[in-house]
Amino acid sequence: MIKELANQINQVLIGKEEIVKNVLVCLLSGGHVLLEDVPGVGKTTLAKALAKSIDSSFGRIQFTPDTLPGDILGMNIYNSKKQEFEYKPGIISNQLILADEINRTSPKTQSALLEAMAEGQTTIDGKIYTLPDPFMVIATQNPIEFMGTYPLPEAQLDRFMMKLSIGYPNEESEIKMAENFTKGNSLEEIKPVCTTKDIIKAKKDVEKIHISKELIAYARSIIDLTRTEEKISLGASPRALLNLIRASQALAYINGRDFVKPDDIKEVAVYVLHHRVILSSEAKISRENVDELLTWLIGKADVPTDK
Repeated sequence: MIKELANQINQVLIGKEEIVKNVLVCLLSGGHVLLEDVPGVGKTTLAKALAKSIDSSFGRIQFTPDTLPGDILGMNIYNSKKQEFEYKPGIISNQLILADEINRTSPKTQSALLEAMAEGQTTIDGKIYTLPDPFMVIATQNPIEFMGTYPLPEAQLDRFMMKLSIGYPNEESEIKMAENFTKGNSLEEIKPVCTTKDIIKAKKDVEKIHISKELIAYARSIIDLTRTEEKISLGASPRALLNLIRASQALAYINGRDFVKPDDIKEVAVYVLHHRVILSSEAKISRENVDELLTWLIGKADVPTDK
């Protein structure tokens, strides 16, 4: 099922198999994804293709400076006939949410997603509403250097399991994409390859993937290195450790194994940690590369011999 799901999305987002795999890792882990890249590289296409492939409800909201929390969460509206307030759900009631250009809206509106992403629920006027399962936010943002953007606060960044960058396609992939474009809208041809019930079952199976105490300690040692490295002023949080463990379980599941290997942790670690660490002032001045620094730290951690 997962292989068919990946193959179908790869027919739309051509030449980005690694990105698609990591998005599926987040889906099976119950996590959320932040896609940071320049406009026009396929961020929206990826989200729509995934929603259609798993037959989920889909909601898209374009964030702007005047977007309000109520536009996301919904609000209570007075019904004059019933003489009572009724809750009108917002875009958040869908199973897969595309939060497009999330850093173009105000911090107040950005924070409206915090409870939903962390706890799978929203609170409106003191009443709790449970969100559907599966529930996933795919947020896109322009690079911070673009005008009219609000950097996401650390608390919100920590809610995302991974931060990914699609990047420009290579020559072969871009030509193939253009050829497909001339033949029609490839998104329209996407049919569901599974249901949301299948995804829910797969998520439960992921939770059962065995990860030894030694590997948990190994993952924790990587997290600890981010907290003690002098080039990093803010290390990864405990939530990062939990996300790293679950993501490695999901990757093992995708690879057809019922146990986690050290390589699974290594493969997802940079994507899980990239947005959770803040470089020191000296490192920023020296133009240190976050991914290269994290890769070096991961290499320093002692790899256990047992799986």
